[in-house]
Formats: sequence, C-alpha cells, structure tokens
Amino acid sequence: MRKILQYGLQAFYYILFMLVVWYFSIKPPYHQLEEDQAVITLSFTHATQIAEPCRKKTQEELMKLAPNMRLAMDCKRERSPMNLELYLDDKLLTQVVLQPSGLHKDQGVNMFQSIKVKAGKHNLRIFMNDDVKVEGPTYKYEQDVTMKSEQMLLIDFDAGSGGFFLN
Repeated sequence: MRKILQYGLQAFYYILFMLVVWYFSIKPPYHQLEEDQAVITLSFTHATQIAEPCRKKTQEELMKLAPNMRLAMDCKRERSPMNLELYLDDKLLTQVVLQPSGLHKDQGVNMFQSIKVKAGKHNLRIFMNDDVKVEGPTYKYEQDVTMKSEQMLLIDFDAGSGGFFLN
C-alpha cells in the first residue's frame, strides 16, 4: 500500500512539473520584434588589403643575411583595418572599425551585426574602406529596399563578385 502511494505521489509531481514547464513554454507569448519592425544583419568575412607594399632589399641588406635567408623582396603580412558605415534614409545606423585578426594581423575581418529598424520603404547605403592607402571608401553600395514586418535582410560581401549583395 505504501509503495502504491509513493509511486502515485511521484507521478503526480512529475505531471505537475511537466504542466508548469508546458504552461511557461507557451505563455506569455514572446516576440523578438515589434509588429512594425524588421532586422538588417551584416554578416561576412573579408580579407582586407595588405597595409604596406613589398619593397626590394638593397644589396648591402642581402649581404648581411645568411645565404639561406636572402630573399630579394621584403613583404609585410599585416592587413589594413576595415572601416564600414551603414546608412538608412540618410541616418547613420552603424559605423565600425574592425582590426584584422591573427597573430600578425594577417587574417580576415569578421563582421556580424544585427540592427532593428522600422518596416517600410528605405534607402540603404553602405560605404567600406579596406585599404589604408586609399582615402574614402573602396566599396560603395546603394539600393532602395522595402522591408516587411518581421523580415530579416541579410547583407553579405564578396570582393570577387564586386562587393555587397542582399539576401
């Protein structure tokens, strides 16, 4: 009789616990975005330009080196930082300067940022500079976009395809 009561109470508490978990999994409803909001997400990896050009070593510099170390060109590995500005309807949404990763700052730059915006028709402009030797942006992108409520607009980048594109 005692075992039956013990198993019955154990089943009752398991069911009670499962009901509490079930209730809080559907109530109150959770929404990440408001009814009139959308999301713009910048997500890409980009290998920026080499910060310094290669230079030719002089004959005196080469003679100071061991024979197996005599390379005629001296090329630094460090890459340029990436400057990015994103405008929506002439309003600056984000402005970031990202440094290359890696021990010698010789790896690519990883960009990920999500921004909540109002749904509707907008003018999207992006300016990016990935070369410290160039004044102003090296890549520009401008397009009119219509964003629906709770839509996510993904902005990607591929230098080989000419720059930015939307998904």
